[in-house]
Amino acid sequence: MALAKLSSTDSPRQLAAVSAEAPLDRRHEGGFSLLEVLVASTIMAVALTTLAQLFVMSTNANTGAKTTTYAAVLAQQKMEQLRGLAWGFDNLGLPITDISTDLSVVPEQPIGGPGLSPGGSLGTNAPGYCDFLDKNGNSLGTGTTPTPGAVYIRRWTVEPLPTNPNNTIVLQVLVTRWRNRGTADTQVGTGRQPDEARIISVKTRKAT
Repeated sequence: MALAKLSSTDSPRQLAAVSAEAPLDRRHEGGFSLLEVLVASTIMAVALTTLAQLFVMSTNANTGAKTTTYAAVLAQQKMEQLRGLAWGFDNLGLPITDISTDLSVVPEQPIGGPGLSPGGSLGTNAPGYCDFLDKNGNSLGTGTTPTPGAVYIRRWTVEPLPTNPNNTIVLQVLVTRWRNRGTADTQVGTGRQPDEARIISVKTRKAT
């Protein structure tokens, strides 16, 4: 039905009558439908869930990186101690080897330990070739079983180089958290798990 034309001369009563007859057109009114609200809520929920997962992953990654870095520092400390032990020749050309220093205690002792004697294992706690550390990196001694308060286990090995066993040795240090290493914890201990540090170095005899 066509709308009646209104003029400024129409009376208020006529204007009211025309308005009552004309149907209201709500197509151009503002607001959201229920379906639009549900869709927006779903998108928001998915986005927040994804962000929460990313936050958890980022936190775990930062924690793992911090633990690995700290383990690497502890491993480097022990490697410097091992490389500082006597392994060379005297003035007569005779080999000199430290086979008595105990690096498993703090401070290190000149006797009571294996020094650079071949032995130890990265896959087991061998007395004289391992020490247990608290959360601050303080040594708690050596043994086959971690002492109370131990957080890290530090192990090292001294092995002669097969191609030059009399003059060259291979030093390895592994630092891991106190936990069950599963299949990685074998007699050879070649596996390295996340949050662990393993350093390998070679030391050759030099004249003093």
